[in-house]
Amino acid sequence: MILAAGVGKRLLKFSQGRPKCLIEIGGRSLLDRYLQQLAEYGIRDATLVVGYQQDLLRSVYGPNAYGLNLDYLVNEDYEQGNVKSLWIASQCMDSDTVIMDADVLFHPMILRRLLDSSHSTALAMDETVVQQGEECMVVAREGRVVALTKQVTMPYDQIGEGLGFFKVHVSHLPCLKAVIGACIERGAVHMEYEDALVDFFAQVVVGYEMIGGYPWIEIDFPEDVMRAEAIILPQLAMAMDNTA
Repeated sequence: MILAAGVGKRLLKFSQGRPKCLIEIGGRSLLDRYLQQLAEYGIRDATLVVGYQQDLLRSVYGPNAYGLNLDYLVNEDYEQGNVKSLWIASQCMDSDTVIMDADVLFHPMILRRLLDSSHSTALAMDETVVQQGEECMVVAREGRVVALTKQVTMPYDQIGEGLGFFKVHVSHLPCLKAVIGACIERGAVHMEYEDALVDFFAQVVVGYEMIGGYPWIEIDFPEDVMRAEAIILPQLAMAMDNTA
């Protein structure tokens, strides 16, 4: 389940009015890289939650890409918080699911680590990152995630930046739907879904996979695009050569 509905207003210079997930790094869009890696790991079905410029996304990828069967869900309120996208997505989840934000350039082993995690429900986190600004942090205590937040106020045993990659076991989907649905019911539509998950973490034992050492970057600002091209892409190429 790939959340790709947003505008990416801070990146319009690079996106040229296209969805952020179509920004090209090294001549390939972020979303193109996602779909190829999902297919290479044997996943056959992927759903895109779209909104801004949804017709363009549909025209680029259609119903199939890299052997993946693609489905599309529409968030018409894509300029609100992304909790609405997760709510729409959750209504169609009926098996083990990986939820992914669509704005990350990442080493394929990060996804592999999450898929192979011994935790049935888990988040990917980079334990090498120290929060300096807007980083959304995975906060863990006694072996389980207790928060995914930009405002760390609680005690923790382990902390690291979240990548926006979240594996959810089918048995935990009813709780996820209930928690996100409660936010929608009370009108908290401008909330980011990370903040909405606090009740989910209280009810479900959510593990984490530490991926520090693998190159990745979230694309939020123009400088992220430049850093991705100049630093992260060469690191990815070197890492891939070393594992070939």
